[in-house]
Amino acid sequence: MRALRELSSARDGVTVVEFALVLPVLMIVVFGLFDLAYNMYTAQMLQGALQKAARDSTIEGADTHEATLDQRVITAVRAIAPGARIEFDRRSYSNFTGVNRPEDYTDVNANNTCDDGEPYEDANGNGSWDIDPGRTGFGGARDAVLYTATITYKRPFPIVSFIPGQTGDFTLVANTVLRNQPYGLQDTTPPRTGNCT
Repeated sequence: MRALRELSSARDGVTVVEFALVLPVLMIVVFGLFDLAYNMYTAQMLQGALQKAARDSTIEGADTHEATLDQRVITAVRAIAPGARIEFDRRSYSNFTGVNRPEDYTDVNANNTCDDGEPYEDANGNGSWDIDPGRTGFGGARDAVLYTATITYKRPFPIVSFIPGQTGDFTLVANTVLRNQPYGLQDTTPPRTGNCT
């Protein structure tokens, strides 16, 4: 009985038990902060490299150097996130106001959908109404070009082990819109018209 009374009043090892209880929460916070900081830094590197490549692509003849421009972005990102998968997309528009806006159409039946033979302007000339009328590629003189890079990489910190719902891959999307330099005349051909189906 005396040994049990001494054991119940003993305080040896309490610090170890308390630390063992606090450690998982501390690790989640520390790894979460590291993961957040890493992802923010990678996003800034991606955005900076994309801005530089986009500026370089606004000059005449840049379309012949597409691989070189994209490789500069890849090199900058992979210095931070080795093994990252990177995808690029360039879409050109005749002006800034057309970026990521659907082609104009007349909504005769007021249902907010281009259908039932409603007339539309075919801004990109592909013969159908589009939610995004951008043309793929660098565009021409004075065109506004939306340049997008999407990267996916493995998280370097094991945050997925602690927080449910997280995945081992992280995806970032960066984009910028710049106008091509006036190295020639912009195509001012009026858009064709058509009817929605």
